Amino acid sequence: MKKLMLLLALVLLFTACGDSEKQLKERAAELCRYIPDHELREESRDYMTEDFYNVLDTMFNILPEFEAMDHEWLYYFVTGNGGTIADFDVTGVEQQDNTHAVATISVRQKWEDGLFDPSSDIEEHRLYMEKVNGHWLISDFDEHKADCIRHIAINHEEQAVRAAISDYLASNIGEQYLKGELCIPTLMIVASEQADSNYVPVLGDFWVLWYNHVGDTLKCVSGGNHSGLMNLEKKEGKYTVTSFEQTVDGAGNEASAKRIFGSYFDIYQNVHSNEQVREAIRKEQLGEYVKRHNLPIHYYQDYGWPAVILD
Repeated sequence: MKKLMLLLALVLLFTACGDSEKQLKERAAELCRYIPDHELREESRDYMTEDFYNVLDTMFNILPEFEAMDHEWLYYFVTGNGGTIADFDVTGVEQQDNTHAVATISVRQKWEDGLFDPSSDIEEHRLYMEKVNGHWLISDFDEHKADCIRHIAINHEEQAVRAAISDYLASNIGEQYLKGELCIPTLMIVASEQADSNYVPVLGDFWVLWYNHVGDTLKCVSGGNHSGLMNLEKKEGKYTVTSFEQTVDGAGNEASAKRIFGSYFDIYQNVHSNEQVREAIRKEQLGEYVKRHNLPIHYYQDYGWPAVILD
């Protein structure tokens, strides 16, 4: 009898402390307005848990845009292309405990004039909520938080590898050229097959370029191409280049490239021989360098050629 009374008391306590299904559904419907759709709005911060907002902020606003766009679900959390608007309907809420709940949401697309898209199917999504300081907030959506965290970790590893390659090119290969004020390599990665967590082989077409900072322009003073296979090793959490096998100059260039790049040779050739692709990558990476170092630079220029705008 005492056990039964204790159980009833706990049930009554939980009911008193918890929110009604109606309250949770109303709050879930309100939170739906802040689910990212092509952008993460600043006001969403007040409707998300701090860690979930920070993860999304990193994906949307800190990582390079081309990285995030590889994962279209990030930009189209709910809607797709074509000017449609998500119409939300909270069909149910499961309260897991006093501070966690999951809402089931049916979503159908409608046009901006309010009419429904007849070709649009009704999709079902899951909105995770957490109660923080008395307010229910979005803590996850369709379990994308784990996807974001995983992608951020991968990106950090890739950036660490790229930084090690750039440092090696600037400090070792850069010594072969007339020095300017800044050595900023251009990295065109062809392939990277990480068989071991501490060893990374990277095939690429690498350009080592020296620039002088003149007004709002980076003026190229020297540089050259160095293609081949770089081997990197991770020691104490930091990558370093342990070897660099380059293609040879002159008559043996193609043969050495075929041997080094193997099955990736055609990809390498497409990158190496396409000036438009090369310049697009160079412009993008120079823009990232300027932004990362907060430099007042808006152009870059090769000798004898017009300046190219970076913005």
